[in-house]
Amino acid sequence: MKAAVLHNQEDLRYEKIETPKAGEGEVIIHVKATGICGSDIPRVNACAAHYYPIVLGHEFSGIVSEVGKGVENIKVGEHVTAAPLVPCMKCDDCQKGNFSLCKHYKFIGSSLFGSFADFVKVPARNVVKFDASVPFEEGAFFEPATVGLHGVKCAGFHGGKDVAILGGGTVGLFTMQWAKIFGARRAVVFDISDSRLALAKNLGADVVINTNDQDFMEQIREMTGGKGFPFVFETAGQNATMNIAFDIASNKASVCFIGTSSIDILFPWRKFELMNRKEFRLTGSWMSYSAPFPGDEWIIAAECFSNGKLKYDPKLIYKRFPMSEAAQAFKLFKIPGEVKGKIMLINED
Repeated sequence: MKAAVLHNQEDLRYEKIETPKAGEGEVIIHVKATGICGSDIPRVNACAAHYYPIVLGHEFSGIVSEVGKGVENIKVGEHVTAAPLVPCMKCDDCQKGNFSLCKHYKFIGSSLFGSFADFVKVPARNVVKFDASVPFEEGAFFEPATVGLHGVKCAGFHGGKDVAILGGGTVGLFTMQWAKIFGARRAVVFDISDSRLALAKNLGADVVINTNDQDFMEQIREMTGGKGFPFVFETAGQNATMNIAFDIASNKASVCFIGTSSIDILFPWRKFELMNRKEFRLTGSWMSYSAPFPGDEWIIAAECFSNGKLKYDPKLIYKRFPMSEAAQAFKLFKIPGEVKGKIMLINED
């Protein structure tokens, strides 16, 4: 088969490699569409890959092409995605159903060969089916959608309250939609890009605010009567948005950091003290899994994509590249401010 193989930093080659075969309990998926995740960028453009050569990619959808011995309830030709986490299933965290916290996990597209290829091999228990009416590009958004849902669960979210989502990227926009699906009174999305805010509005955000506006904090005070937001989701992993989260949280709020940062985060002591003074609860959210594996996050996402409750807009995709041009796609991330949305790699056959 053909695959985009990473041989070293910025050395991504589209070349022939051995086609995987399904072993016992395994499934082969013919990849139709796969997104570039933010975690893939430093693996290609920096030196963050675990080893070389490696095939990256973990946000994908496709068609089942082969099933291994002992696989039941999955048939060749079905439209599927797959949860990329491969937990050990033996450690204390796994036994408690906290699969995201497994310290011995493997990961498709990181420590195992991934979806930047014609075919990808996955454990059968990781396969998630979806209705054939859902386009493959939309199916490739299942993984980031589940990340947003896991954060909503980690925060102990309940309806009837105002929700702030800091960051209008892919995960942020799905987090906003989950908050709406589960009964948010108003969902407010914050970003510095007017185009992303327009997309947020189109996907159901009640209010959008550009944090470059000098009066954005005054807008919040007017909107919340000076109380702030009882639920705050930080999805950008940026110093600025993490600091804003502390400012806009209400007393006794639930604040969830979904975004991950690759730089040191700085908090002035008076800002950090707000967690004490407001007695808000700060929690992290890591990946998107629960028991029984892979979890409600994946089952609910598949259902909500299929029935239309979870909205998809083609504008979520910034650019599409054939898989053969994966190297060119990653070059766009080296241009500051260039990429405004998901880059999708497509297998054209």
